[in-house]
Amino acid sequence: MEKILAYFKNDAFAAHNNIRLVEVAPGTATATMEITANHLNSLGTVQGGAIFTLADLAFAAASNAHGTVAVALNVSINFLKAVGVGTLYANATENSINPKVATYTVRVTNEKDELIATFEGLAYRKKDKAPFA
Repeated sequence: MEKILAYFKNDAFAAHNNIRLVEVAPGTATATMEITANHLNSLGTVQGGAIFTLADLAFAAASNAHGTVAVALNVSINFLKAVGVGTLYANATENSINPKVATYTVRVTNEKDELIATFEGLAYRKKDKAPFA
């Protein structure tokens, strides 16, 4: 787990957005984002792109944690509740996997465990080993 956590610390965009990967294992990952003023849109709520980036990092970690490079083929996100303060958590779970594709669901919640967004991801599993494997 330490090697993959170290590897994903190199995600400059996630780091710039105050997003941290906290747990990862094959097929599952958790990332967090403490909301700051930089995440807010003109309505005072977290901008959708920030929530997407949080969910995307959890998806990337969960899908690559098997030690094989996985890249997104398709993703979708549903924004369910606006939030403007606190911490967000993205929990990725693998739904299915085969040698070429895998599917994931990411639930984005706040510290009250309220559902903020749901993200569905389809990953293509390449034959290459992940750099941390």
